[in-house]
Amino acid sequence: MSELKGKGAVVTGGGRGIGLACARLIAERGGSVALLGENPEVLEQAVATLRAEGHTVTAIVADVGIEDEVADAMEKSAAFLGSIDILINNAAIQPYGTVASMGSAEWDNVIRVNLRGTYLACHYALPHMLRAQRGSIVNIASVQALANQARVAAYATSKAGMLALTRSLAVDFGPSGIRANAVCPGCIDAPMTRFAAAETAPGREEEILREWGKAQPLGRIGRPEEVAEVVAFLASDRASFCTGAEFKVDGGLMASLGVTLPE
Repeated sequence: MSELKGKGAVVTGGGRGIGLACARLIAERGGSVALLGENPEVLEQAVATLRAEGHTVTAIVADVGIEDEVADAMEKSAAFLGSIDILINNAAIQPYGTVASMGSAEWDNVIRVNLRGTYLACHYALPHMLRAQRGSIVNIASVQALANQARVAAYATSKAGMLALTRSLAVDFGPSGIRANAVCPGCIDAPMTRFAAAETAPGREEEILREWGKAQPLGRIGRPEEVAEVVAFLASDRASFCTGAEFKVDGGLMASLGVTLPE
């Protein structure tokens, strides 16, 4: 498939997990990709892997919560890509804590990375899209923007904010040919999920992941590549009439009440 041929894509948090899967699939479908992240070693390894596969990709080190770094990263991305046609906002952190237990500094940092980071990336990518009068923004939110597990107050708040931001982007920039959608992954086998499993039961991560998988009607956790398929669709012209929408990729988790009836 070459439906993204000639398109330039920026992927935040692109060095691993869902971000890397999105970058790879966009590249496989003809796009050029700039990976943004704050860990140089992770980014360079991702770029080396993708280049070895024959893809056009670069790495740009930036903390998405720091305005000057995002502004500079978007200019470097545009210079490498030629245009910013696609923006995937995937960078996120998920420390655990309740409103009572989490200090204000940690709360602010979650909002800074997850929500402010999405705003900043959009803010500095949009001028490039507006000049071209086209573009697709895909925000990686979470099913926890819609329903919560315990001890994720800051994370869930940031992801719910991303859904509202997505709607605003769609309404404000639709007349300029720019679409914005959100993807809400469920339990995906990615670094953040494995971190959560390790915190839940150190040394029993695989067992915990299998148990979490049973909560989905499909009976397993998802793969980053399965999220990337939806993201790549939304980034493409095949989704030309999709904007302001939320797409769940959760194995049916949100369709179930979680109540088991007797046989």
